[in-house]
Amino acid sequence: MKQMGTHLVVEAWQSPGDLLNDPERIRRALIDAISAGGATLIDLCVHQFSPHGVTATATLAESHIAIHTWPEYGYFAADLFFCGAGEPKLAMQVLKTALQAEQVTMREIPRGFYPEMGADEPVPTEFYKARPKEAAAV
Repeated sequence: MKQMGTHLVVEAWQSPGDLLNDPERIRRALIDAISAGGATLIDLCVHQFSPHGVTATATLAESHIAIHTWPEYGYFAADLFFCGAGEPKLAMQVLKTALQAEQVTMREIPRGFYPEMGADEPVPTEFYKARPKEAAAV
C-alpha cells in the first residue's frame, strides 16, 4: 500500500458532561491537540447545539479533526485524519486528557492506494489543467 495518511476513528465515554457541553473547552482542546500532533491549523469551526452538545471541525494542512459530543451521555466521537507529517495519536491523547475520558476505543485505518490500483506515481500536472466541458449524458 502507498499510504497517504492515517485515519483514527475514536469513541470515548465517561467524560464529564460540563466539559463536553463547553464550546470554549472543546476549542481549546482541539487547538492543543493540533499543536501536540504537529499539525497546521487552517480553519476551526465550533458549534453549540441546544439544549446540549458541541460539534467542532478543524481543517488542517494535513487534513482534519472532527469531534461531536453528547454531554448527556458523557460520550464523544472524534475523527482524526492526518496525511503527510503529524502525529494523530499524540493529538488524540491530548483530546482524551482534556475531556477527561475514562474509556476510549480507537481504530487506526491506513489510507491510500494499493499497487493493483495503478497509483504508484503521482498524477502528472497536465491532468489538472483546464479541459473543455463534455456534454452531459442524458
